[in-house]
Amino acid sequence: MFRKILVAIIFLSYLVMPIAVMAEEAQAPAGQPAAAAAPAPAAAPAPPPKIDSGDTAWVLTSTALVLLMTAPGLALFYGGMVRKKNVLGTIMQSFIILCVISVQWVLWGYSLAFGPDKGGIIGGLEWLGLNGVGLDPNPDYAATIPHQVFMAFQMMFAVITPALITGAFAERMKFSTFLVFTVLWATFVYDPIAHWVWGLSGGKGWLNNLGALDFAGGTVVHISSGVSALAAAIVLGRRKGYMTDIMAPHNLPMTVLGAALLWFGWFGFNAGSALTAGALATSAFVVTNTATAAAALAWMFAEWIQRGKPTVLGAASGAVAGLVAITPASGFVGPMASIVIGVGAGVICYMAASLLKPLLGYDDSLDAFGVHGIGGTWGAIATGLFATTAINPAGANGLFFGNPGQVGKQFIAVLASWVWAFVITFILLKVLDWTMGLRVSQDEEVEGLDLTQHGESGYSS
Repeated sequence: MFRKILVAIIFLSYLVMPIAVMAEEAQAPAGQPAAAAAPAPAAAPAPPPKIDSGDTAWVLTSTALVLLMTAPGLALFYGGMVRKKNVLGTIMQSFIILCVISVQWVLWGYSLAFGPDKGGIIGGLEWLGLNGVGLDPNPDYAATIPHQVFMAFQMMFAVITPALITGAFAERMKFSTFLVFTVLWATFVYDPIAHWVWGLSGGKGWLNNLGALDFAGGTVVHISSGVSALAAAIVLGRRKGYMTDIMAPHNLPMTVLGAALLWFGWFGFNAGSALTAGALATSAFVVTNTATAAAALAWMFAEWIQRGKPTVLGAASGAVAGLVAITPASGFVGPMASIVIGVGAGVICYMAASLLKPLLGYDDSLDAFGVHGIGGTWGAIATGLFATTAINPAGANGLFFGNPGQVGKQFIAVLASWVWAFVITFILLKVLDWTMGLRVSQDEEVEGLDLTQHGESGYSS
């Protein structure tokens, strides 16, 4: 069956790719003339940064949209997939991460991720407590919005990333240990990778300097969280009764509502990353929607072929896989390429969840690794295939636009993110297991996290 799926995908790619290339090569960079009529005069001194109210309004709106992705979006998406006895505990993890990381980011996280560069590895401590992060623009990052707006927008990325990991250890982690892990993981995994890829102040992060492309977080958000999720699933071990007990989702309508809110919020995630209200934001918006739809359809049909029926959970999961895969490419590719990326994400992530996980035997409860780790990897590599300066002159051309070297840069970024996220997460979890303990007791796991960790029940009966 899977051979038929793969043949179909390859066939579709051969049909679509030439169309994508021809269509996107025909586009000229927004606002760029085809040829200069005369030599340009000597450049005048650059005007000082000036706040643009339209850009500011768009990025503030996008910040709110990305916040919505974590709570209620991810909280409902994950909450519906666990058993009834764990719904509150699962929702609480997403909700409280919003609180924890909002404080961590202001105190030191933003300074480490985006502060003045220290050797391309980490930001300095000059911006601790938002010292020097004021209401004037910082031209290194965004010249038309207040620096604090950029900070707040990036905060929401820092919030959702550790929340994605919770899908791997759902239904079995102690809440107290979870809180400590969240702070440590954000500090030692997320903040360094964010600086590697997006750091610009006083020097570039090393992956940024290399030329690796990640428009909105394929490596920073999805590979880091997805690979960390795999490490967590390995260290914590399987849930009691895994592969023998029925562990079906208790509320699929809740999960679909969460997926729809993620889709809605993701327009702020990707289109907001343009940091201006203009052509690039529009392009990112369109390809985000297109890839998501294509991935949902691809997952649905793949599941239909293999299992005989298309499922609601499969369609929702496929949509999220498409959102993940288009994220790094969203500011660099056109609509036709986004269809290929989306279809690839739907099929590849479905195979990771339905074949790879049972084959290797790890208990990634809600497929955080299968969707985010694998989907983010595919999206980062696909960026190296389909990126074109016709969409974003500040980016680079990919393999299909005459620059095969971009694929190598993407592979380096993927490998570095995989290794750092897995190794550091593994070490953090092992240390916490030795000192605090990671898992609830077997009796508490049987009773459920809602009662044992929070003394509440999600339902009255």
